This record gives sequence, structure tokens and C-alpha cells, in this order.
Amino acid sequence: MGQAPLDQDADRLLVGEIGAAQGLKGEVRLRSYTQDPAEIAAYGPLQDEAGATLIEIEHVRVTPKAVIARIKGVSTREGAEALNGTKLYLPRASLPEREEGEWYVADLIGLDAVDPSGAPLGTVVGVHNFGASDLVEVAPANGGETLLVPFTEASVPEVDIENGRLVLVPPEELEED
Repeated sequence: MGQAPLDQDADRLLVGEIGAAQGLKGEVRLRSYTQDPAEIAAYGPLQDEAGATLIEIEHVRVTPKAVIARIKGVSTREGAEALNGTKLYLPRASLPEREEGEWYVADLIGLDAVDPSGAPLGTVVGVHNFGASDLVEVAPANGGETLLVPFTEASVPEVDIENGRLVLVPPEELEED
């Protein structure tokens, strides 16, 4: 999975969000949080936020500027515009089991962030990617502004989902504080 939005629950994962209409024939721009953006269509019907409506992606194409999707039953620009902002969820049971050393980004939200000695640093509140690479967002244990740390092996050498923590090597400026 890619970016980890904050509105997860134990049984469903947010895997994408429908954006603006694309063209006149009912296509939409799609923000996909799956590792391969085009694979969002492979999961089958997705649920809206309420869980009441199933949304089926018939076709996805990835362009240099956007992921474009055709939604089953939507053939007009007006129909596509009505879906703008719809969040797309997938039941967790539909996802493959994690392999050793793998995790879904949504599973990182809420983990305790500790330094290499085990001292608490805060809580993971998000994982973001603004174009360059993933960043882990941590709310400090002592309050204050959240901290964004590169999600690299050097900065985050250990992720332990089962024990609810990740080891974070704090940036030098944080260590000085």
C-alpha cells in the first residue's frame, strides 16, 4: 500500500479516492493508495465510506500526470462529477496476508515510535509521500508539532507490527533538543 490516510478501521482499508471528472465520457481521476496504482482495479468492487455502495472500477490507465479510471455505470461527466471525493475502501479480509518483513502502511498508524534504546519518542500518525519518498509522521510524546522522518532503513531500521512499535533514529536536530 502507498500513502496511509488516517480514517482506517480494523476491518477496512482506504485504498483510494475518486477525484475530478476527466473528459466528457464519465472517466475520473483516481488517487490510488495501492503499491501499484493500477492494481486498485484488481481488488474487485470497493465500498464507499458508508459501506453501502459498491463501486467497481472497470478500467484504469496510468498517465504521467494522473491515474484515470472508468467506473461501472458512469458514462457522463455529470455522473463522474457526482463521485468526486468518494473514498474507496476494501475489506481487510480481501487483502493477501503479509509476508515476513512486509506490512500494510495502514498498520503503521498508531504504532509507538521509540528510539534505538527503546525510549518513547511518540506515536505514528501518518505516512505520506509528497513525490520524493515516503515520510513517517510522528506526534511527539511530549506534545508539540509532528515530526516528518524519511521512511528509510537508516531512519526506521525496525518495524514491529506485532508488538505495536517501530524504531526511529531521530534526526540530529531532535537529538540535540
